[in-house]
Amino acid sequence: MLDRLKASLQTLGKAIARGIGLLVAGIVWPFRAAHGWYGERHLMVKAPIVAFLVILFGLYGYFFVQTQIWTGFNPSFVDAYRWNERTVPAGQDLPATAPVAAAAAETSNGTAASSPVPAAPVVAARQCQSSAIVDAAADLTDANVNQNAWISSMLLYRLGFFGISWDNTPFLDNKASFQRGVNQAVRRTSSELVDTLGRVRGTSGVNTNLQDARGNLQFDEYSWYFGVDPFGFKTPTPSYYRTAIEKLRAFNADLTACNATFDSRSDNLVQFVDRIANDLGATAAILRDRSENHAAGWFDTRADDRFWFAYGQLYGYYAVLSAAGADFSQVIRERNLTQLWNETLSRFRAALRIQPSIVSNGAEDGMIMPSHLSVMGFHTLMVRSNLVEVRGVLDR
Repeated sequence: MLDRLKASLQTLGKAIARGIGLLVAGIVWPFRAAHGWYGERHLMVKAPIVAFLVILFGLYGYFFVQTQIWTGFNPSFVDAYRWNERTVPAGQDLPATAPVAAAAAETSNGTAASSPVPAAPVVAARQCQSSAIVDAAADLTDANVNQNAWISSMLLYRLGFFGISWDNTPFLDNKASFQRGVNQAVRRTSSELVDTLGRVRGTSGVNTNLQDARGNLQFDEYSWYFGVDPFGFKTPTPSYYRTAIEKLRAFNADLTACNATFDSRSDNLVQFVDRIANDLGATAAILRDRSENHAAGWFDTRADDRFWFAYGQLYGYYAVLSAAGADFSQVIRERNLTQLWNETLSRFRAALRIQPSIVSNGAEDGMIMPSHLSVMGFHTLMVRSNLVEVRGVLDR
């Protein structure tokens, strides 16, 4: 009996070894054949091939580095703005600066009367508070396309993994999904800036800088220098987004000089919060669908891009709503929303602490392969619930 079992195991081992050998031979054979063909070619043929391979390996090396290094990524980056120290809502007049005020006081007290030339009256230059929301949108986009390469429009990302979209593989797509999630938050914000926040409803026109910024941010996320639909040369996606950054900063410069409008009324905040809550609700539905219908643990190749898109969206909205707390500070104080607003931001921070090395889409009660999508969906819904509560308080 033992001899028969031993013989069976030996036969199985030989079969496995033979199978591995055939697999290795199948993989190595094309390279050996190519090496043999290459060795017989003239230098005029060899040189272009070597140059092509060097360029190809260089591009893949650059692509790998760009997808793995996330420059400027910091879920707590909004703390550096110190927006909680702002006391004036966006678009409203700032108090006169100290040097100008002191000079005005000196003139009014007659201390410059000994001068033979009458002193010219000191007139304080009018300044208004810039928008923290606009700053956040510009800086998020800057991190996407200037501090980092925009992955989704890179040539090798578009070519995919042997023709398979990188989003359908577990490799090298996390950063691209995160960037698109951030961009989704910025796109929604730019639309609200154009339609409501950057104008007095019914009595002013659309701000051209905001309009241009929105148009550029809505551009296709996958555009490279050349395309086939339509066929021909194109302007790549990052160029459009860089123009949007310039337009956003131009709007804030005009707002600081009191030459633009930011309408920080409570009904505008209601609509803004409502649109963000709806956007997050749609993302939570996508996470739930993937979690319930494709629970393959570590082997779900789309789980990582779903997770990191939602993470990027929360990352972007955390910055935007932190900024909104400064731009609408007067409304938040008058409606006694400070505690609820801070709790909402705490929900964002709790969600952003989830950073798994490998995203798993397993069963919700799984021990070995957890369900990171369910966890992210839960946090997304909790954030949305807080935003709905904020909207309810503002509606009263």
